[in-house]
Amino acid sequence: MAVAATALSLVPSVQFDAALIRKMSRQGPRYTSYPTADRFTDEFAMGDYLQAVNTVRAMGSRNSLSIYIHVPFCDKLCYYCACNKIITKNRSKAEVYLTYLKREIDMQGKLAGDLNTVTQLHFGGGTPTYLSDEQMGDLLAHLRRWFRFATDDAGEYSIEIDPRTVTPERIRTLRTQGFNRISFGVQDFDAEVQKAVNRIQPEETTLAVMQAAREAGFRSISIDLIYGLPKQNVITMDQTLAKVIAANPDRISIYNYAHMPALFKSQRQIAEDELPNAETKLDMLSLCIKRLSAAGYVYIGMDHFAKPNDDLAVAQRQGRLHRNFQGYSTHADAEMISCGVSAISAVGSTYSQNEKTLDAYYERIEQGELPIARGIKLSVDDLLRRIIIQMLMCNFELSIRSLEVAYPITFANYFATELEQLRALETDGLLSLDEDWLTVSPKGRLLIRNICMVFDRYLGAKPEAKLERLRYSKTI
Repeated sequence: MAVAATALSLVPSVQFDAALIRKMSRQGPRYTSYPTADRFTDEFAMGDYLQAVNTVRAMGSRNSLSIYIHVPFCDKLCYYCACNKIITKNRSKAEVYLTYLKREIDMQGKLAGDLNTVTQLHFGGGTPTYLSDEQMGDLLAHLRRWFRFATDDAGEYSIEIDPRTVTPERIRTLRTQGFNRISFGVQDFDAEVQKAVNRIQPEETTLAVMQAAREAGFRSISIDLIYGLPKQNVITMDQTLAKVIAANPDRISIYNYAHMPALFKSQRQIAEDELPNAETKLDMLSLCIKRLSAAGYVYIGMDHFAKPNDDLAVAQRQGRLHRNFQGYSTHADAEMISCGVSAISAVGSTYSQNEKTLDAYYERIEQGELPIARGIKLSVDDLLRRIIIQMLMCNFELSIRSLEVAYPITFANYFATELEQLRALETDGLLSLDEDWLTVSPKGRLLIRNICMVFDRYLGAKPEAKLERLRYSKTI
């Protein structure tokens, strides 16, 4: 009863503690998976993926399927972007890509198409609407030939949109084609900030396509913002937030801009002297939390806020929230099949990532192979730590007793070293810990990555780990 009551209780609000954030902020993973993608190796090959699919089949899995499609193309370069994208106005490249993408879908469909029903589909990029209406319709029809999709009211079919690439008419077409959730990249409404990051996006353009999505009957409308961009300050952020709140999206994601020009060439176009300093970024984060909380949004975790009646907020209250490579999700048990260059699948107890360049991706498909470049098989220890990190990231609490029932361990013995670190975090006020529960405090929620890092056995496990951490963004 205690577990059920806790899982169904309302999530307390997040608490902003600037001093604690200054003390604790460090580089670390975002935990869209565990182990994280930087732990994948090229020792994992197509045969390992086939074995994972066959294992799921043999076990008679009742899990639904989640499909991710990666469309890497963009018309223009946004300087802040760290995604796997290809900037081109040559539309023939998309035609070639779609030819190979459909061949990969053919292979995946033969393997797993009849395994179970697809309840989640997500198109990401790049800019998925780089594809024309006709190309999108043809691609969706191709997917439906291989996979069974749940009905519109039961499935979650989402697409990421750059508002500059669509019209209200295109939005209505996307709804007709089967998408029922939509995410708009906004980043900031301020004209000077937009100019500094090479993303000129008039406010009226964004609001028009949002209104079209609402009128077309999309079940969920999401907006993405970024704080820490050049020329941003508390005043400009406050103005953007006011406009976003007035637009009334169902979900809002506010990402911390991680300036890593050594890794992402496009970020070298950003003038570093125009970036807000650390204190200003903290002030902007504090403002975002205050404004969105006052507007009635619930803090889901990491960068995400949602209305109390949104599926994410409901799933969190009911203990059904999940985290994957697309962020937070309500489909906790889905096997994820991902297609396209650089896309990452999660099937059974494995992760696998496709080739990251078009040439390598095309070559593998020409050879009649799934274009898997690397991946990892999860050990029992990986699975144990993954469920702990999932519970903490999604529910901000962990039932120690339930974990001991599910796994043949005594928590205090197995995680003796981790408990020492957790006690230190408890002293700092990030969490409370007893024999039955690990519970994250409201002010520890913003630093949930720090808490999860305690359970990451790969951090610091190798001599080169310090260098690898340079690839991570700061936890705040």
